[in-house]
Amino acid sequence: MLISGDFNHATLDKTLTAFHQYVDCNTRGNRTLDLMYANVKDAYSAIPLPALGKADHNLVLIKPHYTPKVRRSQITTRSFRKWSPEAEQALKDCFETTDWDVLQESHNDNMEEMVDCTTDYINFCMDVVVPVRSVRCFANNKPWITSDIKGLLNQKKEAFRDGDTQELKRIQKELRVQLREGKEQYRRKIEQRMQNNSMREVWEGMKTITGCSSKKGAPIEADVERANQLNQFFNRFDLPAPTSTATPTHLTPQAISSTEEDTSPPPLTSPTITAAQVCGELRRLRPGKATGPDGVSPRLLKTCAQELGHPLQRIFNLSLGQGRVPQLWKTSCIIPVPKKPHPGEPNDFRPVALTSHVMKTMERLLLHHLRPQTHHALDPLQFAYREKVGVEDAIIFLLHRSLSHLDRGSGAVRITFLDFSSAFNTIQPLLLRHKLSEMGVGSDLVAWITDYLTGRPQYVRLGDCRSDTVTSNTGAPQGTVLSPVLFTLYTSDFQYNSELCHVQKFADDTAIVGCIKSGQEEEYRELIQDFVTWCDSNHLLLNATKTKEMVVDFRRTRPHLEPVNIKGDCVEVVHTYKYLGVQLDDKLDWTANTEALCRKGQSRLYFLRRLASFNICKKLLQIFYQSVVASALMYAVVCWGGSLKKKDAGRLDKLVRKASSVVGTELDSLTSVAEKRTLNRLLSIIDNPHHPLHSAISRQRSSFSDRLLSLSCSTDRLRKSFLPHAMRLFNNSGGGR
Repeated sequence: MLISGDFNHATLDKTLTAFHQYVDCNTRGNRTLDLMYANVKDAYSAIPLPALGKADHNLVLIKPHYTPKVRRSQITTRSFRKWSPEAEQALKDCFETTDWDVLQESHNDNMEEMVDCTTDYINFCMDVVVPVRSVRCFANNKPWITSDIKGLLNQKKEAFRDGDTQELKRIQKELRVQLREGKEQYRRKIEQRMQNNSMREVWEGMKTITGCSSKKGAPIEADVERANQLNQFFNRFDLPAPTSTATPTHLTPQAISSTEEDTSPPPLTSPTITAAQVCGELRRLRPGKATGPDGVSPRLLKTCAQELGHPLQRIFNLSLGQGRVPQLWKTSCIIPVPKKPHPGEPNDFRPVALTSHVMKTMERLLLHHLRPQTHHALDPLQFAYREKVGVEDAIIFLLHRSLSHLDRGSGAVRITFLDFSSAFNTIQPLLLRHKLSEMGVGSDLVAWITDYLTGRPQYVRLGDCRSDTVTSNTGAPQGTVLSPVLFTLYTSDFQYNSELCHVQKFADDTAIVGCIKSGQEEEYRELIQDFVTWCDSNHLLLNATKTKEMVVDFRRTRPHLEPVNIKGDCVEVVHTYKYLGVQLDDKLDWTANTEALCRKGQSRLYFLRRLASFNICKKLLQIFYQSVVASALMYAVVCWGGSLKKKDAGRLDKLVRKASSVVGTELDSLTSVAEKRTLNRLLSIIDNPHHPLHSAISRQRSSFSDRLLSLSCSTDRLRKSFLPHAMRLFNNSGGGR
């Protein structure tokens, strides 16, 4: 679409933001008055020419230089294995008739040789039964473009070159009919997959139709030198083992008594893995995941779980008995994932490790032994990787502590959001070993985890280029099963929870909250300095430039506050901060969060309309709405649903009504969704005695009935927050049951 004309006193830059202006030269004197807009970026270039006759305006030649996507993008070749029920059955028969005792017992207790032999045999059988095939992929390929449609497109080009108008009209009419039929067949194919419970294929098809896919930035320069540079950068935390393992511990009585946890360690049991457990974990694998450095496909493991359970169980128990992890299973293929659309420096990439799926299966099995042994030592205010506790609970706890303090008046709340540099990659194995031993973890499991974290070969892959292999002795690779759990255990010895200050964590997202009363900030500042000292002794690197502080103060006259200092750098004070995906501001009125949700919801409505243009059934439209649109609009709604302004609630409800008109059925409003989720969250907290807010709710339980007594609130901010609002819903629903 083109828009051109005389723009003496107007511009479309703010009115039509999707359009681009191409006239970048003067059209009269030293001014640019004649403009041309188009909705395609970099489609034309402007060349100034002399004026025509006695005209006072110059001529401008608009030269097209847009290259279609099909010509800009090279034809790629993709290799894949053609799986079929017959191939899966053949693999099952092959592994079922294999004498695994002869194959594995010949290596005695040499675990490395046993793993290599078993892996090579599995891959050999897969290569014979399921061969690799290659297909060519074009940039403009659509799944509903059939060979007949491609033939009509070629006929259309020939008729256009020949100048045959009648033939061109006939082909265009036939082409419209064929495209309509092709889309209709593709729609029926997606609906049929949904009836067969192939939800992954359904989701891929809906993303293809709507164009709702992850935006890819500029291609990464793929060469060996670049890969080696990234590999050395990702391994920059590989430090020598510390000489001292003594670390300061901050643990207050309130942090334990508030959750009523049993701090006594459970009796130690030597971990043993059974074949049934191995089969159960193999069946839970996702077959579409990428293979690790060992080349074993997760689909093969899932399909042949029953046949591979016994031989893998023997290797797992041998690994636990020796306290060692095979080198092949420790090897990591690092895939650099860009953090921004146009990455430049190595720090603009996030290292995601591809490891063996057999190793991930063993990690999941060991978690069943590790969690009961370490549950007593976990930080009560660590909200990540805990059952029935998540992001919403972390935000609710922070807001409840802050609003309860502000409700008393004459005070402020200072929140420091700390940022780590590559937190998972800085775990020191010897320090973690010392901490796990103090928690009461069995020596066999401690030895296995220590070997799991040390001597890990890793290499970076960029396209077809691969870097040299380096060995890492520090950190846990991102993308493994144990790394997030091990980080929470590594940081669990720093706990603080007093009446005025507390430290709460969500994995590596740490917030220090200080309730300032009468200008007394000593405890808050000392806590921050103690945390910085603890990070230094544990080799955790704080990023002072990304660490932010937010001050919430509703007093009319705000006293001057001295900034927080971390290693000589003053922490920046911000008015808004995105904490765990929710926009918090220093007014706690949720205006900034609503604005962000509206922008995200408006953009996702476009994809819903695109899907509806294919005449998809209402059931699929509702699935797409719930998973794409509603998940963005209602994110963490229990935290802000009850205290939202009427104007902001109306903006979100308007988007819900637009979605209802597209889906063709009435959808739940913001209020109904918020009330339902708020009540469910309250019931979850009541049923979880280890939740940090469980004791606060239990104290409000009536001794004569199941009702909850109302909290004393002086301001609407606290009255409309989660806890008082949820208690009212609980009582109005007759006890929530």
